[in-house]
Formats: sequence, C-alpha cells, structure tokens
Amino acid sequence: MQKITIISVGRLKEEFFKAAEKEYSKRLSGFCDLKIIEVNQQQLPSNPSAGQVETALETEALDILSKIPKGSEIITLCIEGKLHSSEELSTLVENNANIGSGSLTFVIGGSFGLSETVKSKSRIRLSMSKMTFPHRLARIMLLEQIYRAFQIGAGTKYHK
Repeated sequence: MQKITIISVGRLKEEFFKAAEKEYSKRLSGFCDLKIIEVNQQQLPSNPSAGQVETALETEALDILSKIPKGSEIITLCIEGKLHSSEELSTLVENNANIGSGSLTFVIGGSFGLSETVKSKSRIRLSMSKMTFPHRLARIMLLEQIYRAFQIGAGTKYHK
C-alpha cells in the first residue's frame, strides 16, 4: 500500500478542522497508509524582522527534515509552486505508486511559509491556488485533493 505522509507546521486547534481531518483520514485508509505529522511552529513577535523569520524557518526546517521518511518523494506546498489540476495530481500520485518509491511526503509550512532548505529537497513545488489560505485550511484541502486523486485513479464518480 502506498505511503503518504503530510508534515505540517503548526497544530489543528479548531474542532471543525480536526473533524474534517479525521473524515478524510478515514476515507483515505482504503487507498494508502496515511501519516500526519505536526511540527511546532516557532513563536515570533508580532512584527518580526527578516532575520527572525529566517531563523524560525530554519529551526522548523530541521524538525521537518528529521521527520521525512527515507526514500520518500517530497512535495512542498508553496506560493511559488506550480498549479496542478486534480487530474495531474492523480497522475503524480499514481506514478509514484507505480514507478516511484511508493512513498510521498507533502510538506505544509506555517504562516511564514517554508525555508528554502526544505523546498530545495523537493522535486515538486505545488501551489494550491494563486490565493492565500491559512495553513490549517490548506491541510484539509490537501487531504481532500489526495482523496480525489485516488478516486480519479479508481475511476469513481466522486470526481466530476
């Protein structure tokens, strides 16, 4: 069974996000071995300097990189990433299962994004939209899109 890991900076606090995550995790259990890892978001002052942000991102990067399964294909979610359709994501997931390592790791940064150190380790930089979303919502959107990708691959009517 394909392994999918989501590493996310910050924790889900709102019950509605937790419920959505639980629902999509349950749905995905028939398609993949899903693991969601939360890493601590570094605390910054309300108006941090560029240096403070960079230091925080590098600290988060060390934590993120230590959690990536060995041999896993890394996909970072970042604003400068490439937009993919649901069908393209489905192909990417399917190709990884068939000819890749069978392990995908998606990385979602916190409110200041991801360190270049993490992004440089990924072969694919994925953008979900030209709009900006809170990282907690992006996690739920990603879970739905991964579920949709498996549904597309299975040829079900979920994806219209």
